Amino acid sequence: MKLRQNAARSLAATALGLSVIGAGIATAPTASAASLPRDCESVYQNVKKATEAVNLRKGPGRNYTSLGILSKGTRFTVYCTKDFYWYYGKVGTGANKGRKGWVSIAYLENAR
Repeated sequence: MKLRQNAARSLAATALGLSVIGAGIATAPTASAASLPRDCESVYQNVKKATEAVNLRKGPGRNYTSLGILSKGTRFTVYCTKDFYWYYGKVGTGANKGRKGWVSIAYLENAR
C-alpha cells in the first residue's frame, strides 16, 4: 500500500514538473527573434549578394561605423529591413564571413 502511495506521489510530482517546464518552453522567444536589433521593421530571410564593394555597418545608415567591406559577389543572408533602404543580416562569404551588420539595399541583389 505504502509503495503504491509513493509511486502515485512521484508520478504526480513528475507530471507537475514537466508541465511547468513545458509552459516555460512554450512562452520562450525564439533565439533568432530575440537577437534581432530593435531597428528591424520587416522581418524575413533571403540570400543576397553584393553588386560592388560596400560597407557592412554597425547600424542602418551611412553615419554608422563601418565593420568591414563586402567585396563584389559576397553573399549576405538578410534577416530584416529598416525603412526599405537597409538590410540587417549575416555575411556568408569572404573576409567578413559570419559577421552581422547592416548593408544598403542599393548594393545588393538576389543571389543565384
